[in-house]
Amino acid sequence: MDTATTSLPTRDHLRPLRYLWRVPLLLLHIVVAIGLAAFVMSWNRHRVMRGGREPFAHRMIRWWATLLLRIFGLRAVRMGEPLADPVLFVANHTSWIDIVLLHSQRAVCFVAKAEIAHWPLVGWLAASGGTIFHRRGSNHSLAAVMQAMVECLRAGRSVAVFPEGGTGHDGVLKVFHARIFQTALDAEVAVQPVALRFARDGRRVIDAGFREHENFMQNFLRLLGGPPMDAEVHFLQPVPASPDARRRMAELSRERIAAALEDHAA
Repeated sequence: MDTATTSLPTRDHLRPLRYLWRVPLLLLHIVVAIGLAAFVMSWNRHRVMRGGREPFAHRMIRWWATLLLRIFGLRAVRMGEPLADPVLFVANHTSWIDIVLLHSQRAVCFVAKAEIAHWPLVGWLAASGGTIFHRRGSNHSLAAVMQAMVECLRAGRSVAVFPEGGTGHDGVLKVFHARIFQTALDAEVAVQPVALRFARDGRRVIDAGFREHENFMQNFLRLLGGPPMDAEVHFLQPVPASPDARRRMAELSRERIAAALEDHAA
Protein backbone atom coordinates (compact mmCIF):
# COMPACT_ATOMS: atom_id res chain seq x y z
CA MET A 1 0.00 0.00 0.00
CA ASP A 2 1.43 3.37 -1.05
CA THR A 3 0.17 5.48 1.82
CA ALA A 4 1.81 8.86 1.67
CA THR A 5 4.22 11.40 0.42
CA THR A 6 6.82 11.49 3.16
CA SER A 7 9.49 13.88 1.98
CA LEU A 8 10.20 16.93 -0.14
CA PRO A 9 13.23 17.75 -2.31
CA THR A 10 16.35 18.12 -0.21
CA ARG A 11 16.79 21.78 -1.09
CA ASP A 12 13.82 24.12 -1.03
CA HIS A 13 15.06 27.36 -2.57
CA LEU A 14 11.79 29.20 -1.87
CA ARG A 15 11.90 28.61 1.91
CA PRO A 16 13.81 31.85 2.73
CA LEU A 17 11.34 33.86 0.65
CA ARG A 18 8.39 32.30 2.47
CA TYR A 19 9.87 33.31 5.82
CA LEU A 20 10.33 36.82 4.47
CA TRP A 21 6.60 37.48 4.15
CA ARG A 22 5.10 34.91 6.51
CA VAL A 23 6.93 36.01 9.66
CA PRO A 24 5.62 39.63 9.59
CA LEU A 25 2.10 38.33 8.90
CA LEU A 26 2.40 35.91 11.79
CA LEU A 27 3.46 38.66 14.21
CA LEU A 28 0.51 40.81 13.12
CA HIS A 29 -1.82 37.83 13.53
CA ILE A 30 -0.61 37.28 17.09
CA VAL A 31 -1.48 40.89 17.92
CA VAL A 32 -4.98 40.26 16.56
CA ALA A 33 -5.22 37.14 18.76
CA ILE A 34 -4.40 39.17 21.85
CA GLY A 35 -7.14 41.61 20.95
CA LEU A 36 -9.68 38.83 20.40
CA ALA A 37 -8.84 37.18 23.72
CA ALA A 38 -8.91 40.45 25.64
CA PHE A 39 -11.95 42.15 24.14
CA VAL A 40 -14.11 39.40 22.60
CA MET A 41 -13.57 36.25 24.65
CA SER A 42 -13.55 38.17 27.92
CA TRP A 43 -17.25 39.05 27.62
CA ASN A 44 -18.44 36.35 25.24
CA ARG A 45 -16.57 33.31 26.55
CA HIS A 46 -19.53 31.32 27.83
CA ARG A 47 -21.89 31.82 24.89
CA VAL A 48 -23.09 28.59 23.25
CA MET A 49 -24.68 27.62 19.95
CA ARG A 50 -28.44 28.21 19.82
CA GLY A 51 -30.56 26.67 17.10
CA GLY A 52 -27.46 25.80 15.08
CA ARG A 53 -26.25 29.42 15.08
CA GLU A 54 -22.72 30.08 16.23
CA PRO A 55 -22.12 32.93 18.67
CA PHE A 56 -19.98 35.83 17.49
CA ALA A 57 -16.95 34.77 19.58
CA HIS A 58 -16.95 31.32 18.00
CA ARG A 59 -17.03 32.77 14.50
CA MET A 60 -14.08 35.00 15.38
CA ILE A 61 -12.10 32.01 16.64
CA ARG A 62 -12.77 30.14 13.40
CA TRP A 63 -11.82 33.18 11.32
CA TRP A 64 -8.57 33.65 13.23
CA ALA A 65 -7.65 29.96 12.96
CA THR A 66 -8.36 29.86 9.22
CA LEU A 67 -6.12 32.87 8.59
CA LEU A 68 -3.35 31.38 10.73
CA LEU A 69 -3.43 28.24 8.62
CA ARG A 70 -3.15 30.36 5.47
CA ILE A 71 -0.08 32.12 6.88
CA PHE A 72 1.51 28.68 7.25
CA GLY A 73 0.58 27.84 3.65
CA LEU A 74 -2.27 25.52 4.65
CA ARG A 75 -5.69 25.56 2.99
CA ALA A 76 -8.40 24.18 5.28
CA VAL A 77 -10.67 21.72 3.44
CA ARG A 78 -13.78 20.36 5.15
CA MET A 79 -15.08 16.90 4.30
CA GLY A 80 -18.48 16.02 5.77
CA GLU A 81 -20.38 18.09 8.30
CA PRO A 82 -19.84 18.53 12.04
CA LEU A 83 -22.77 17.82 14.33
CA ALA A 84 -24.35 20.76 16.11
CA ASP A 85 -23.06 21.55 19.61
CA PRO A 86 -22.69 19.92 22.04
CA VAL A 87 -20.69 16.92 20.77
CA LEU A 88 -17.50 15.11 21.71
CA PHE A 89 -15.09 15.27 18.77
CA VAL A 90 -12.30 12.67 18.79
CA ALA A 91 -9.41 13.15 16.36
CA ASN A 92 -6.02 11.79 15.42
CA HIS A 93 -3.03 13.84 16.55
CA THR A 94 0.27 14.43 14.75
CA SER A 95 1.09 18.10 15.27
CA TRP A 96 0.39 21.18 17.41
CA ILE A 97 -1.38 22.68 14.40
CA ASP A 98 -4.15 20.06 14.69
CA ILE A 99 -5.73 22.30 17.33
CA VAL A 100 -5.76 25.26 14.94
CA LEU A 101 -7.15 23.07 12.18
CA LEU A 102 -10.09 21.91 14.29
CA HIS A 103 -10.72 25.46 15.49
CA SER A 104 -10.98 26.58 11.86
CA GLN A 105 -14.12 24.45 11.57
CA ARG A 106 -15.66 24.61 15.04
CA ALA A 107 -14.79 26.60 18.17
CA VAL A 108 -14.47 23.87 20.79
CA CYS A 109 -13.01 23.33 24.26
CA PHE A 110 -9.79 21.35 23.97
CA VAL A 111 -8.09 19.07 26.45
CA ALA A 112 -4.36 19.91 26.48
CA LYS A 113 -1.33 19.07 28.58
CA ALA A 114 -0.95 21.20 31.72
CA GLU A 115 2.46 22.55 30.66
CA ILE A 116 0.81 24.69 27.99
CA ALA A 117 -0.96 26.72 30.69
CA HIS A 118 2.45 28.11 31.74
CA TRP A 119 3.69 29.00 28.26
CA PRO A 120 4.05 32.78 27.75
CA LEU A 121 1.08 34.20 25.83
CA VAL A 122 0.08 30.78 24.44
CA GLY A 123 -1.17 29.61 27.83
CA TRP A 124 -3.29 32.72 28.29
CA LEU A 125 -4.75 32.44 24.79
CA ALA A 126 -5.54 28.76 25.32
CA ALA A 127 -7.25 29.45 28.65
CA SER A 128 -9.25 32.28 27.06
CA GLY A 129 -10.54 29.83 24.46
CA GLY A 130 -11.82 27.41 27.11
CA THR A 131 -8.95 24.88 27.12
CA ILE A 132 -9.14 22.20 29.82
CA PHE A 133 -5.64 21.41 31.10
CA HIS A 134 -4.57 17.90 32.08
CA ARG A 135 -1.44 16.76 33.90
CA ARG A 136 -0.37 13.56 32.16
CA GLY A 137 0.22 10.54 34.34
CA SER A 138 -2.04 11.81 37.12
CA ASN A 139 -5.24 9.85 37.73
CA HIS A 140 -6.54 12.63 39.96
CA SER A 141 -5.97 15.17 37.17
CA LEU A 142 -7.71 12.92 34.64
CA ALA A 143 -10.76 12.54 36.87
CA ALA A 144 -10.96 16.32 37.29
CA VAL A 145 -10.52 16.85 33.55
CA MET A 146 -13.28 14.36 32.73
CA GLN A 147 -15.62 16.11 35.14
CA ALA A 148 -14.78 19.47 33.54
CA MET A 149 -15.48 17.96 30.12
CA VAL A 150 -18.88 16.70 31.23
CA GLU A 151 -19.77 20.11 32.67
CA CYS A 152 -18.68 21.80 29.46
CA LEU A 153 -20.74 19.42 27.32
CA ARG A 154 -23.81 19.79 29.54
CA ALA A 155 -23.47 23.57 29.29
CA GLY A 156 -23.77 23.32 25.50
CA ARG A 157 -20.10 23.56 24.40
CA SER A 158 -18.45 20.92 22.25
CA VAL A 159 -15.21 19.33 23.43
CA ALA A 160 -12.38 17.97 21.28
CA VAL A 161 -9.91 15.36 22.47
CA PHE A 162 -7.02 13.38 21.02
CA PRO A 163 -7.64 9.88 22.43
CA GLU A 164 -4.18 8.63 21.41
CA GLY A 165 -2.90 10.46 24.48
CA GLY A 166 -0.16 12.30 22.59
CA THR A 167 1.20 13.04 19.14
CA GLY A 168 2.31 10.29 16.79
CA HIS A 169 4.76 10.43 13.91
CA ASP A 170 5.45 8.70 10.58
CA GLY A 171 1.73 8.37 9.95
CA VAL A 172 1.21 5.82 12.74
CA LEU A 173 -2.24 5.93 14.35
CA LYS A 174 -1.87 4.80 17.95
CA VAL A 175 -4.39 3.00 20.15
CA PHE A 176 -7.30 5.15 21.38
CA HIS A 177 -7.82 5.30 25.15
CA ALA A 178 -11.38 4.26 25.93
CA ARG A 179 -11.88 5.95 29.30
CA ILE A 180 -12.29 9.43 27.79
CA PHE A 181 -15.42 8.24 25.92
CA GLN A 182 -17.22 7.97 29.26
CA THR A 183 -17.62 11.76 29.25
CA ALA A 184 -19.95 11.59 26.24
CA LEU A 185 -22.01 8.90 27.94
CA ASP A 186 -22.26 10.89 31.17
CA ALA A 187 -23.21 14.09 29.32
CA GLU A 188 -25.49 12.18 26.91
CA VAL A 189 -23.97 13.70 23.77
CA ALA A 190 -22.88 12.21 20.46
CA VAL A 191 -19.32 11.16 19.63
CA GLN A 192 -18.08 12.19 16.18
CA PRO A 193 -14.69 10.97 14.91
CA VAL A 194 -12.64 13.53 12.98
CA ALA A 195 -9.74 12.63 10.68
CA LEU A 196 -7.09 15.33 10.28
CA ARG A 197 -5.15 14.76 7.09
CA PHE A 198 -2.50 16.85 5.34
CA ALA A 199 -2.29 16.39 1.60
CA ARG A 200 -0.67 17.67 -1.56
CA ASP A 201 -2.20 16.84 -4.95
CA GLY A 202 -4.60 14.50 -3.16
CA ARG A 203 -1.85 12.39 -1.56
CA ARG A 204 -1.32 12.28 2.17
CA VAL A 205 1.72 14.12 3.53
CA ILE A 206 2.67 12.48 6.83
CA ASP A 207 5.77 14.67 7.07
CA ALA A 208 3.58 17.62 8.10
CA GLY A 209 3.32 16.25 11.62
CA PHE A 210 6.07 15.85 14.17
CA ARG A 211 9.09 13.91 13.03
CA GLU A 212 10.68 11.53 15.50
CA HIS A 213 12.64 13.52 18.13
CA GLU A 214 11.44 16.83 16.64
CA ASN A 215 10.38 19.44 19.20
CA PHE A 216 7.67 22.08 18.96
CA MET A 217 9.87 24.93 17.73
CA GLN A 218 11.55 22.79 15.08
CA ASN A 219 8.18 21.68 13.73
CA PHE A 220 6.80 25.22 13.97
CA LEU A 221 9.64 26.69 11.88
CA ARG A 222 9.58 23.84 9.38
CA LEU A 223 5.88 24.30 8.73
CA LEU A 224 6.15 28.08 8.62
CA GLY A 225 8.65 27.92 5.76
CA GLY A 226 7.17 24.92 3.99
CA PRO A 227 5.39 24.79 0.62
CA PRO A 228 1.58 25.04 0.43
CA MET A 229 -0.62 22.01 1.05
CA ASP A 230 -4.19 21.13 1.98
CA ALA A 231 -5.24 20.57 5.58
CA GLU A 232 -8.27 18.29 5.43
CA VAL A 233 -10.82 17.92 8.22
CA HIS A 234 -12.97 14.83 7.72
CA PHE A 235 -16.09 14.84 9.90
CA LEU A 236 -17.09 11.18 9.98
CA GLN A 237 -20.18 9.17 10.89
CA PRO A 238 -20.96 9.46 14.62
CA VAL A 239 -20.18 6.47 16.82
CA PRO A 240 -23.18 4.78 18.47
CA ALA A 241 -23.29 5.07 22.25
CA SER A 242 -22.34 1.84 23.99
CA PRO A 243 -22.59 2.26 27.78
CA ASP A 244 -21.19 -1.22 28.38
CA ALA A 245 -18.49 -1.07 25.71
CA ARG A 246 -16.38 2.10 25.79
CA ARG A 247 -13.57 0.09 24.25
CA ARG A 248 -15.74 -0.65 21.22
CA MET A 249 -16.55 3.06 20.87
CA ALA A 250 -12.82 3.84 20.89
CA GLU A 251 -11.99 1.06 18.41
CA LEU A 252 -14.77 2.07 16.02
CA SER A 253 -13.65 5.73 16.14
CA ARG A 254 -10.10 4.69 15.37
CA GLU A 255 -11.21 2.43 12.50
CA ARG A 256 -13.18 5.22 10.84
CA ILE A 257 -10.35 7.72 11.21
CA ALA A 258 -7.80 5.21 9.86
CA ALA A 259 -9.96 4.60 6.79
CA ALA A 260 -10.30 8.34 6.11
CA LEU A 261 -6.54 8.86 6.34
CA GLU A 262 -5.76 6.38 3.57
CA ASP A 263 -4.95 7.39 0.01
CA HIS A 264 -7.63 6.01 -2.25
CA ALA A 265 -7.14 5.44 -5.95
CA ALA A 266 -9.39 7.48 -8.20
